[in-house]
Amino acid sequence: MNIYKKMIDCALDSQKKAYTPYSNFKVGACVLTDSGKLYGGCNIENASYTPTVCAERVAIFKAVYNGEKKITKIAVVGKENSLTYPCGVCRQVIREFCSDDCEIIIIKNEQEYKIVKFSEILPYSFGPEDL
Repeated sequence: MNIYKKMIDCALDSQKKAYTPYSNFKVGACVLTDSGKLYGGCNIENASYTPTVCAERVAIFKAVYNGEKKITKIAVVGKENSLTYPCGVCRQVIREFCSDDCEIIIIKNEQEYKIVKFSEILPYSFGPEDL
């Protein structure tokens, strides 16, 4: 099984675990670290909305918690048969752990997806080297 298929399956499985009683907009994500490990994440809502956390950040934070500091790919799935891109906050978090050539896999469904480079979705980004 190729890595894209594994990541798509991981993101779709993670999406099923989303806690979205307010928006019912379930998002799943999967990150691949440079050590070859996969980490899934789902969005988790909160009644006061601002503490809500996106799937991409859950997956990234799980990886970081486990000692990973470099992400090579991230897959994201949202509304069925639609391309759901990471929000602005997630893009900045992705930037912390991803290089400009990191692949972002935007999943439409199990068979259809689009691959873009991180620099395409957040050009001229601000990162650790800018401090």
